[in-house]
Amino acid sequence: MSRRCARIQASQNSHSSEAARAHGGADYELIDLADHKLGNLDEPGNPNLQQYQHDHTRDWGALIDSFDGYVFLVPEYNHSYPGALKNALDYVYREWNDKAAGIISYGGWVAGARAAEALRLVLAELQVATVRAQPTISTHPSFHTGTFVPQEGLDTAVGGMLDQVIAWSAALRGVRQAKTQTTTAA
Repeated sequence: MSRRCARIQASQNSHSSEAARAHGGADYELIDLADHKLGNLDEPGNPNLQQYQHDHTRDWGALIDSFDGYVFLVPEYNHSYPGALKNALDYVYREWNDKAAGIISYGGWVAGARAAEALRLVLAELQVATVRAQPTISTHPSFHTGTFVPQEGLDTAVGGMLDQVIAWSAALRGVRQAKTQTTTAA
């Protein structure tokens, strides 16, 4: 979820996508923020009202709404996650609600753990339930050759996290359906 021009995330995106597809259990789609021209938050209204003024926001909202759950691959910058991710999260609100998320973090000595914890706080406010399993990637051993080399146990950790996200996503689908039925009946 980094938008830096010179970024190491591309090889991790590829590896994570391949690991998810090999794991199975769900359909997976990679969303790279660099492919979405959200710019700095430019909607004048409260995203809870879903009265979006810009096509890029409506498109982003429809994309986010189309998923039952998410896996965030997040780098750590200055003890937190990138501003581009915060911006993308803030663009919409209800589209995130009552869904599950897993976090794979990466960074220096603490492998992005601080970024993941900061992200959990914002996801909770968006009513996204984060799962306990949290794979981490230390960039020191994983990139010592200049190319991403997954460390032993990473795919197992990712698989465990995916199992949790799949289970929670299914359970929360029922919550969303119940809310829809309640709203429709009223």
